[in-house]
Amino acid sequence: MIATASQLGELLPHIESVERVALDTEADSLHSYREKLCLLQISVKGLDVIVDPLVRIDFSPLSDALEQKEIVLHGSDYDLRLLRRNLNFIPRQVFDTVIAARLIGLREFGLVALVQRYFGIELTKTSQKADWGERPLPRRMAEYAINDTKYLLPLAERLEIELNSRNRMDWFRQSCRRALEQATIDRARDLDEAWRISGAGALSGQAAAVLRALWNWRETEAEAVDRPPFHILQNRELLGSAEKFVAGKVPDYRHFSERRRRKFQEAGQRALELPEAEWPIKRRGSGKRPTAEIVRRIEQLRAKRDRAAKSLELEPSFIASRGTLEAVAADETRADSLLVPWQQELLSIPVIKHRQAALSDQHRS
Repeated sequence: MIATASQLGELLPHIESVERVALDTEADSLHSYREKLCLLQISVKGLDVIVDPLVRIDFSPLSDALEQKEIVLHGSDYDLRLLRRNLNFIPRQVFDTVIAARLIGLREFGLVALVQRYFGIELTKTSQKADWGERPLPRRMAEYAINDTKYLLPLAERLEIELNSRNRMDWFRQSCRRALEQATIDRARDLDEAWRISGAGALSGQAAAVLRALWNWRETEAEAVDRPPFHILQNRELLGSAEKFVAGKVPDYRHFSERRRRKFQEAGQRALELPEAEWPIKRRGSGKRPTAEIVRRIEQLRAKRDRAAKSLELEPSFIASRGTLEAVAADETRADSLLVPWQQELLSIPVIKHRQAALSDQHRS
């Protein structure tokens, strides 16, 4: 494992000498409150290494070296967001093997399935829920981690051949660019809505108020001890506790410390005392039924999508999901943000932004 500045310096020439670098990440979201990058796996031709991002060294030379390369990832969105937040690294170009596999029509596109398909090697996935912040890193976990990048470069080569044979390389590049764009957008967490966990919609106004209070209590407790919220109390227990408070049956979790039990009960009791005007408003749908014209457009788009999917041997949802079809049918101007040009073209939707960019490029030239 690379954990010193000198070791990192020895790695950089290997990266600088190639055009493509395979990357993967491991985080500790199952073991701490705030997710952090715990491992960075890197593979270049003839070399597979693990970098320890938890050590206190300057990683900017690594980011600078990687920025010039095409980064091969398997399912890029999560990794790209983690790299941006933790290393301030945004690659210029990515090769997402999931997108490539789906574009050639594969239905099984997990890494295990792809490595088995192309190389006849069966990878084990026994360390998926491990604590990647553990040091020293156990050998079995290190081997598991490095396997996530070990086969990505040859896999990318095989997938690239198949994409070219189907004349879909341009489609692939469009989709990878969109994935890169999306990963640079911060997803804001709406704390006024985050407490609405699965099942919350079935609660009455007062029970919802208690649930909101207990959810906030759990967040405070989890952050204080740097543990995921579900380690404090699981969602089903939060829901059950809210109902018990309203029924006059104060829950008593024996595994809580005296302090935690007191804070928990105080949170529930304060919520019970709230006036009805401060109870959460039950969330409702838009209440608007789609017009007959919108329904007609949805069915037209669905029919075009399904015909294209059958002809190209692609999953219909990979061309456009049902939700996307509904959104575009209601407002075609949303197509450019929801679909990349090749998807719009298959649905016979004008590619406005794409055309404008092309015209601008022609004008500059």
